[in-house]
Amino acid sequence: MKQPCVYLLASQRNGTLYIGVHDLVWYEQHEEMLAAISREKMLKEWKRAWKLELIEKMNPEWKDLYESLV
Repeated sequence: MKQPCVYLLASQRNGTLYIGVHDLVWYEQHEEMLAAISREKMLKEWKRAWKLELIEKMNPEWKDLYESLV
């Protein structure tokens, strides 16, 4: 059974806060923060269709990936 969770993300300490209750459907791990930031900026420029394709390649069933990380 799924346990609903609310999440808080922060851009930095005392920075912008993001709040949500959505499923985690895609993620990437990076060795360095600069690489992750660069990728984030790139993805923000992508069209929605490209982001959906990225999710579909990793997670075609759109399962909540949170459980696989804990």
